Amino acid sequence: MATAAAAALLLNRPCGAVPSTLPSLPYRRIGSSRLRGDRFFSLDLRLRRSKPEAPPPAAAANKQLPKLKANEPGSEDPPSSSGGSSGGLDLGWLPAFPHVLIASMSTFLFGYHIGVMNGPIVSIARELGFEGNPIIEGLVVSIFIAGAFIGSISCGSLVDRLGCRRTFQIDTVPLILGAIVSAQANSLDEILLGRFLVGLGIGVNTVLVPIYISEVAPTKCRGSLGTICQIGTCLGIIASLYLGIPSEDDPHWWRTLLYIASVPGFIIILGMQFAVDSPRWLCKVGKVGDAREVISNLWGASEVDKAIEEFQSVIKSDRSEVDSKWSELLEEPHLRVACIGGALFVLQQFAGINGVLYFSSLTFQDVGITNGALASLLVGLTNFAGALCALYLMDSQGRKRLLVGSYIGMAAAMFLVVYAVSFPLDEDLSHSLSILGTLMYIFTFAVGAGPVTGIIIPELSSTRMRGKIMGFSLSVHWVCNFLVGLFFLELTETYGVKSVYGGFGAISLLSAIFAYYFIVETKGRSLEEIEMSLNPNLQGRERDN
Repeated sequence: MATAAAAALLLNRPCGAVPSTLPSLPYRRIGSSRLRGDRFFSLDLRLRRSKPEAPPPAAAANKQLPKLKANEPGSEDPPSSSGGSSGGLDLGWLPAFPHVLIASMSTFLFGYHIGVMNGPIVSIARELGFEGNPIIEGLVVSIFIAGAFIGSISCGSLVDRLGCRRTFQIDTVPLILGAIVSAQANSLDEILLGRFLVGLGIGVNTVLVPIYISEVAPTKCRGSLGTICQIGTCLGIIASLYLGIPSEDDPHWWRTLLYIASVPGFIIILGMQFAVDSPRWLCKVGKVGDAREVISNLWGASEVDKAIEEFQSVIKSDRSEVDSKWSELLEEPHLRVACIGGALFVLQQFAGINGVLYFSSLTFQDVGITNGALASLLVGLTNFAGALCALYLMDSQGRKRLLVGSYIGMAAAMFLVVYAVSFPLDEDLSHSLSILGTLMYIFTFAVGAGPVTGIIIPELSSTRMRGKIMGFSLSVHWVCNFLVGLFFLELTETYGVKSVYGGFGAISLLSAIFAYYFIVETKGRSLEEIEMSLNPNLQGRERDN
């Protein structure tokens, strides 16, 4: 029975992924660099600028740029690499923001679907006739993951063929249908079908949103705009928890909640009709004129020639086929990036975010916060505050520093909780330290481990293989999410919370070490500069030029 109850946790992932999220269980309301890495890549990891159009005589003798380390003089992009409008006026993130906002509605919908089953699962089970069957209740929640796994795997091929904008619109169809089918369900089969369709759409979104934002955002604010994924997920969870309050008194309110879930889908379909497509994809499929227009509108007219030259330089090195193949993941440097992406999500999940959020409800009950909705709201606000900090720090401190610092903070928080449980000198003090450690863990996760994982993987991926590398990485995430949810309760019952939390702290430290040695800093560099630095074929081609 513990295993079945744990399966109910599987709906709720802290993404990251895509963004971090707050998990929920039936019967409970909870809140839920430096260019290092050469040891792993064995490549000349210099982030070099594109070949100057007309280098001055003094610079011609020193045409090869030195290796740049993050946070050292000269490691930042010059002001001209920022986004802006035509005429030299630098508007930064503003021109791209409406397009990013529409895309982030998908992550809002993701967060909403995570929280929407938190309380109503009891009413759903009673009305559809499977009340008291924990296996079926867990299946209703966790079938979401099966759909998400399939959606993640299929997203790469859709993006290659259709581009991000059309994929968004097609992907929203199962989200809308799934919500409506679930809302109208009168049998177990119908609710399972609805939840599977929703998971299918969410699986595509968790891959698609980070790719789209990374490809349309100006270089200097790409990290901050990417963090909006996390913020959207947090707001979706908070919205679902707030709208779900009447379900405690109205046993049929769950249908209204699920009908509401279809509304953002229509907004996404309509909004994407006016959004731009990725200029990189446009250039790849031969629509160079459209790509120039998008770059001019979002990044500034001064960036057009340089960006197009970089795009075409990368595209020329690719194979003649427009569509990439899964077998190319076994080739370098795609294999190494895919391994890093998969490892980041494995470490993120086994660092224990789902377990900590699950047990947070019990921790709050120990200090007298028995209202599940209030506990969930407190956790959600903490997660949201961390995401806001990430928004501010992502492009100033860099991805690597945030990731390392986040995992160190998560480890410290876990060890604080272990200390509070192991040495309860004073019961009130012990409970207070447990609350502090729990909130500290959630906050530090939201600052780094949550958003950075989803941001840095598409940045390290090549233009050709970005969709498939992200699809592979997110599919690993969903498998790990399933395993953590399946075994977490059994582990806590067998070894105790203290031992499990201590294990989470140890894995968090291991994650910090992994990030320090194997993650390369990407802030302030265009995706093409990163790709040319990591791909030896492109390095050779650049030297020849």
